[in-house]
Amino acid sequence: MPRSILFLSKNILNQLPLTTQDIVESIEHLLLEKNCSQVWNAPKSVITPPDGRYMMATLSAANDPQILAVKTLLLNPKNSHRGLQSIYALVTLLDSDTGVPLAVLDGAWVTAERTAGLSAVAAKRLAKADSSIAAFIGCGVQAHSHLKIFTDLFPLTEIRAFGRGAENRNKLCQYAKELGLRATKCVTAQDAISNADIIVTSVTISPELQPFIDAGWLKPGAFVTMTDLAAPWYVESLSVFDRIVIDDLEQEASMSKPLVPPKLVSGDLTGLVNGKIAGRTRVETRTAFIFRGLALGDLAVSALAYQCAYDNSMGQPVEL
Repeated sequence: MPRSILFLSKNILNQLPLTTQDIVESIEHLLLEKNCSQVWNAPKSVITPPDGRYMMATLSAANDPQILAVKTLLLNPKNSHRGLQSIYALVTLLDSDTGVPLAVLDGAWVTAERTAGLSAVAAKRLAKADSSIAAFIGCGVQAHSHLKIFTDLFPLTEIRAFGRGAENRNKLCQYAKELGLRATKCVTAQDAISNADIIVTSVTISPELQPFIDAGWLKPGAFVTMTDLAAPWYVESLSVFDRIVIDDLEQEASMSKPLVPPKLVSGDLTGLVNGKIAGRTRVETRTAFIFRGLALGDLAVSALAYQCAYDNSMGQPVEL
């Protein structure tokens, strides 16, 4: 008898009754299980042709949930001139015991939700609980997903937005207003971050990108999450941070070029969640979460979405 797999489009995924708490708890559960050797997370594989394309694959598996997740992604900055999105991705789920295919999900949705989810897990431990001002350097998809999740976690009242594309910046400010927040369009990156409690940088990486953000602009007590490999930050200014956490020490050790000078790294997200390294210890501590993207996060969010869609009879079954 033919078996079907579930196809979950972005439209279906956006309709799932998932909460910020669901996403955060799913990621935290797998990070705790990883410490017990019940979750496996391979370093990402990357191909970077000289023409500026970025090709990437991630792999992670767990016993609970009993799922293997593989994500494939391609970023091409030239797509904007073709009327296409700059990034396309898919996530494939298999049963991690039998290998039976379960689902295919829109990878862009998974990436946006898991990236914000990973930031949220770090922010719970590294940001001030009373954070009220958030700044965004880069105003695209990641800015929107982070704004949504941080609004749920912190008593935000205001955002400050800086981006090179006026259309994206305006959309982000409008979204903030719909959430009941004040929104300021900033002329410079320094104006945006200098008095912010939480800063999100999600600048599109390209061969032409030059650093333009100085950590010295941050006020005491600020928390920064960098989804862009810290590429827009002046490396020499990162010593301002009292604590820098990365996503995965094992993955980082396999990379040819470190995210930041290793001596500045306090530990990784697994260590933070498991209590092996401390979170924020003083009000004035400047903290940062800098990450490449963690396959475990893709697994946590895609498995959660698959189970929710299955339970609610959502998605399109496709016969194998």
